[in-house]
Amino acid sequence: MSKNWRDKIGLRQGDLTEADVDAIVNAANNDLMLGGGVAGAIRVKGGPAIQEECDKIGTIPLGEAAITGAGLLRARHVIHAASMRLGESTSEANLRAATRNSLMRANENSLKTIAFPAIGTGIAGFPIERCAQVMLEEVRAHLGGRTTLERVEFVLFDRRSLEIFERALAEMK
Repeated sequence: MSKNWRDKIGLRQGDLTEADVDAIVNAANNDLMLGGGVAGAIRVKGGPAIQEECDKIGTIPLGEAAITGAGLLRARHVIHAASMRLGESTSEANLRAATRNSLMRANENSLKTIAFPAIGTGIAGFPIERCAQVMLEEVRAHLGGRTTLERVEFVLFDRRSLEIFERALAEMK
């Protein structure tokens, strides 16, 4: 595999809960309550085991990430990236830290593949253009160091989001 970080990033439109990867990332709140949006889809398709594991972990600090099993999903794990408090919005600092900590959890668990949504751009209201830049910067930094990750996918809900991520990646140095 090439040492070029770009070669390890995939962008596609689709359903994150169907991703065939070691871990999918949940756009989580710091109480790890699987409510709506991405978290709701994970809860519905993954079954109750994921929320039960989250309940055992409890509240985590903003910007942190926790790993659980993936219940009935194709992925083996769900990494819960806490970029917001329940009912609040996502800040750039919390998005950056949650992305970085998700990548660290993957590395700590020797995972090879991970799939992210556009964290914080749904109910948390974070602008998708800035989300793409921040998340891709964190992935580039992570892939530039020692890591077990061989592939980082962004599975985006709609065509517009995919195009924004494609443009952000193309503009990166």
